[in-house]
Amino acid sequence: MIFWLLLLSVFLVSWILTLTLRLYASAKKLIDVPNERSSHSIPTPRGGGVAIVFSFLVALPGLSLFGLLSSELMYGLLGGGGLVAAIGFADDHNHIAARWRLLGHFAAAAWALFWLGGLAPIPFLGMTVDLGIVGSVLALIYLVWMLNLYNFMDGIDGLASAEAICACLGSCLIYGLTGHIGLVWVAMTLGVSVAGFLCWNFPPARIFMGDAGSGFLGLILGVLALDAAWESGDFLWSWLILFGVFIVDSTWTLGRRLLSGEKVYEAHRSHAYQYASRRYGSHKVVVFAVVAINIFWLTPLAVAVGRGTIPGAIGLAVAYLPLILIVYMFRAGVREETNS
Repeated sequence: MIFWLLLLSVFLVSWILTLTLRLYASAKKLIDVPNERSSHSIPTPRGGGVAIVFSFLVALPGLSLFGLLSSELMYGLLGGGGLVAAIGFADDHNHIAARWRLLGHFAAAAWALFWLGGLAPIPFLGMTVDLGIVGSVLALIYLVWMLNLYNFMDGIDGLASAEAICACLGSCLIYGLTGHIGLVWVAMTLGVSVAGFLCWNFPPARIFMGDAGSGFLGLILGVLALDAAWESGDFLWSWLILFGVFIVDSTWTLGRRLLSGEKVYEAHRSHAYQYASRRYGSHKVVVFAVVAINIFWLTPLAVAVGRGTIPGAIGLAVAYLPLILIVYMFRAGVREETNS
């Protein structure tokens, strides 16, 4: 009962704070004005993701107090997530050079990884692989990539929020089916904090998430995946499957832009989801399509992997192959003017 009251409080705080931030952004002229690289056509306040940050982080001590969250994970989430959000908030107000942002991102990821104890041993094709220090380095890169890809994928109304909610609910389903109820509480709390914001961000958005929210979500989701791996290595594979839409689109797009010699931190509109939103003339259509992919394709595969029915590496390959085909068909990473 106490947990459900906490969830209700988290939702209300997120909802009310998003409204407050919308008024604040309008007063402070923190407005995203459309330009040739934008996916929106109406000037819209930004920075609403701070509501997700605040409502989630203030709930963590409560979860810990009631024995629903370990102190180690709480410190990792508070320190790492708080630092990423602070960097994003500062960048939303006054631009920070990419190299300093990246340095801060690595510091935040390293802090979180320290409290997690590194990368857990992971099952791979019938073996259990413990990569030791190499695994910790890979986990560090993974966290930094997660928070940056979330920035990249937060480009149309409601998409980043919907993806986070799908991943949180999908993971909770896996934990429930496998008897790991102790992992449900934090993921559910994050999903509810995002839901309060989504009420204002659903297409057509009345406020945008901003870097403070998107980077924070990417890091926190990445940390929850690594933490779950200590309970079962299969859970990390499941989380990677649940992230499939974002990982495939962002990684494919970045790789293609790198091969083309473009500046990867320069704003662009060449992600598959951006091409799709222009082709169909609707952000809502793309968001619903991504939600459908998550529900009907990725979640069943993630559940099968989490329950040990399918080996993780095979499940990941099966999940990603159609997604790779989709981003290829939309010519993700190709300059818009060359797309015909």
